[in-house]
Amino acid sequence: MEAAGETPIAPVKVADDLSFADLGRALKAGFSDFLACPIYGLFFAGIYVAAGIFLYVAAVKWGEPMWLVPAVAGFPLVAPFTAVGLYEVSRRREAGLPVKWSAVLGAVRGKGDEQLIMMGGIVFVAFSFWMIIAHGIFAIFMAESGVGSESIAAFITPAGMAMLAVGTLVGAILALAFYAVTVVSLPMLVDREVDFLTAIITSLAAFRSNTAMMCLWAAIIALCLLAALVPAFLGLMVVLPLFGHATWHLYRRVVEPAD
Repeated sequence: MEAAGETPIAPVKVADDLSFADLGRALKAGFSDFLACPIYGLFFAGIYVAAGIFLYVAAVKWGEPMWLVPAVAGFPLVAPFTAVGLYEVSRRREAGLPVKWSAVLGAVRGKGDEQLIMMGGIVFVAFSFWMIIAHGIFAIFMAESGVGSESIAAFITPAGMAMLAVGTLVGAILALAFYAVTVVSLPMLVDREVDFLTAIITSLAAFRSNTAMMCLWAAIIALCLLAALVPAFLGLMVVLPLFGHATWHLYRRVVEPAD
């Protein structure tokens, strides 16, 4: 029962007819945004690349190179939050507003109600949860192998290959679940004054209504991100901004405009 004077919140409507052509249009629009405002994409991608290089150097320095695998595998989990500033760039270009650093950097705060910051906390917890699971999988398969985490040779042992197979499956399931939660919720929190639970519910509804196309979009992003990691993370300087902007346009296609 609603309190007196309280305005009811209308449910957010999502489209259920997302097509392959829409994915292409989102990529084209995202590329256009990147070309129009490259400095912002390069800035946020640069932070992401620097974090990746730090993880690599830290793992090698600490003599734990095996932890690069779960770290790299879980690294794409934080990519959507890194792209929040890019959503704001695309939003402002679409609305005909000036694109400036104060607005783009301030987008991390969302609409000033800390809802986006709470989503950032969820992103951090998700990455931490994945690392804990990866540690557990390693312990289960490698405890009796006689090969420690300081050796890459562990991957070519039977236990190591089994560990990779199970870890890949578990990681893929977690990544898909996290993707379903964030693909629409993060750009929505940049775009509208909604709470993060509403944004998450809308994201899950969009995924459920367009499962095939959303899974295809996730596969394209994952493959491109993994390929971009190979040349010392430098491919991310292009891939991250491109898909950050493109995801904004996909969100605008899937979530119906507010009244």
